[in-house]
Amino acid sequence: MAAMMDSGAGAKNGGDSGHVEAPELRYFVFALFFIFGGITSLNDVIIPKLKELFALSYTQAMLVQFCFFAAYALIGIPGAMLVRKVGYMRGAACGLLVMIAGCLAFIPASTSAIYWLFLAAYFVLAAGVVIVQVVTNPLISLLGKPETAHSRLTFAQAFNSLGTTVFPVAGSVLILGSLASVSADDLSGAALNAYRRAESQAIVHGYLGIAAALALVAIAVWAMRNRLPHDRSAVRDEASGFGGLDLLRRPRFAYGALCIFLYVGAEVTIGSFIVNYLMQDHVLALPEQSAGQLLGFYWGGAMVGRFIGSAVLRLVSPGKVLAFNGLAAIALIVVSTNSTGGLAGYTLLTVGLMNSIMFPTIFSLACEKLGTRAADGSGLINVAICGGAIVPVATGAIADAAGGNLSIALALPAICYAIIAGFGFYARKPA
Repeated sequence: MAAMMDSGAGAKNGGDSGHVEAPELRYFVFALFFIFGGITSLNDVIIPKLKELFALSYTQAMLVQFCFFAAYALIGIPGAMLVRKVGYMRGAACGLLVMIAGCLAFIPASTSAIYWLFLAAYFVLAAGVVIVQVVTNPLISLLGKPETAHSRLTFAQAFNSLGTTVFPVAGSVLILGSLASVSADDLSGAALNAYRRAESQAIVHGYLGIAAALALVAIAVWAMRNRLPHDRSAVRDEASGFGGLDLLRRPRFAYGALCIFLYVGAEVTIGSFIVNYLMQDHVLALPEQSAGQLLGFYWGGAMVGRFIGSAVLRLVSPGKVLAFNGLAAIALIVVSTNSTGGLAGYTLLTVGLMNSIMFPTIFSLACEKLGTRAADGSGLINVAICGGAIVPVATGAIADAAGGNLSIALALPAICYAIIAGFGFYARKPA
């Protein structure tokens, strides 16, 4: 099969080491990590905007995250099959085109002022993100020597964190800054639809800008589509569809996969509610735009924590660090929900710092000693990311049942962190 692939100008196969010397492709991978990290965190800015425009309950507003993260469960395996068939670079190009289609889908959603069309646009956008992630995670390992793969992946994840920090701040200025003085609750009929169309144009403009950037990246990726000499065969070796389901019989792996589900759910939930939480009179009483800009502290904390955590994990057992961060996240939520003012607001924002090492640490502890089954384990954990679809909606339902009390609703992500802390204690010793 490799003989059928164009070797590409100047590309060098790593021979028996199984890597490719194509360093320029790393820049495109770093750009993709930045973009899909930013797109994911931008949901936290869009949610309060749509909640106001369509007078949504918290449960209804969290359907944005449900539609976005449901794509991981529904598109993960088909996306891997697509990439396995066409190869890494062509697969990335396909994913980028789907992302562009998702961005453009916000135009009819805004024109019609129908909420479910916004949700459909989010699902299409997320489907493209999932396909691109299927490519980027193994590709960054392929683009260099195996012994430095972990450092490259950590460096790439720093770009992901940079995107999650920058996009909400910029989005809060562009999107939340346009909220009019009138409220959707005061309008009805044609006036309400006109208000929704006008105000949602800020969302459209934001995603059109993203679509333009994605188009440039897609053109660059397509121009380099033959840069990897063993593209398709490498993907075939790594993907295995549903073959890893039997790994769930292993208690350590099953517990770890559950914790990935809960971690993503808790992280996304807090990010989704922070703007509305900080706007409350007993917290910081901020307007939407100012509250949205503080999202940068939540996601920026995760970025800073990764650098701190990478040093700490060299000295302390990963399981113990995970247990500590889980317990610290619970403590911060308890302090926040039982206090007022700046203490309530900034302690919740600091939970982002505790989130920093959770995903890679849970992943590595769960997949420890899987050997040749590591690819199967990685695929299942990628599906477990759909926790970002379930936990936010469940938290929104609790908030609605409690009369809009977000402090009570935040008990659910606290429970998630408790289970994660338990996994850290459980997996503190080598498998």
